[in-house]
Amino acid sequence: MISSARARLAGVMGYPVAHSLSPRLHNFWLDCYGIDGAYVPLPVAPEHFGAALRALGPLGFAGVNVTVPHKEAAFAACDEVDAAARRMGAVNMIVFAGGKILGRNTDGYGFRESLRAAAPAWSGKGKKAVVLGAGGGARAVVAALLDEGAEVVIANRTMARAEAVARDIGGTALDWASRARALEGAALLVNTTVLGMEGKEPLDLSLDALPKTALVADIVYAPLETPLLLAARARGNVAVDGLGMLLHQARPAFAAWFGRDPEVSAELRAHVLAGR
Repeated sequence: MISSARARLAGVMGYPVAHSLSPRLHNFWLDCYGIDGAYVPLPVAPEHFGAALRALGPLGFAGVNVTVPHKEAAFAACDEVDAAARRMGAVNMIVFAGGKILGRNTDGYGFRESLRAAAPAWSGKGKKAVVLGAGGGARAVVAALLDEGAEVVIANRTMARAEAVARDIGGTALDWASRARALEGAALLVNTTVLGMEGKEPLDLSLDALPKTALVADIVYAPLETPLLLAARARGNVAVDGLGMLLHQARPAFAAWFGRDPEVSAELRAHVLAGR
């Protein structure tokens, strides 16, 4: 919360951005740790993004998150980007330092940490992971899993997009019709598509071939318990909801802007969910 003229400022740039849970998330941490600062929503239309971004540093902002539709534009606007952002071709977090715009991508980190929180002993090394989808979320998930040593299979309704992810990031592309058979022997299934999200078509997928020891994750959090996760829990799989990825990807940003590595707690989850 702001308590002085020295308060540090951060925010989230998107269009629209009113639905974002990030202000609720970061301001909870600011209050929790008694930090003099504020995190605000910044609705910016695409045609104004570049000018708005360049103005924030001189206005005293420590940094911003970047969400749809600005992640690729942010990548192009940065003076420097980290390895993860370069790999993704997209930025979701920016630090203003020394007159420069520094871009990072923490989505893969957030996904990896959400898995660890749900199943601390789980390891992807040498194991098969099936990823559904080929958008920006899929790219972050695939990169994170490859870094863990997993063997990643990518299935998407448009085969060419799955092939593009495999070419750009890594893994093996698979046609959508083979998605259920691909679950045989998998240690992880991740849905990164909008299928099963509120207001979207359901995800049509039989889990019969999936081992009951496998983790099942969905990166959407509206609803928090998607039909995929409900079906997974019903058959005994550990299910990982999409809120954990959102909460954990915010940790490096908060640490960079406000100087403290924050905790993802049960109280934080409840507070963020209450704002939906």
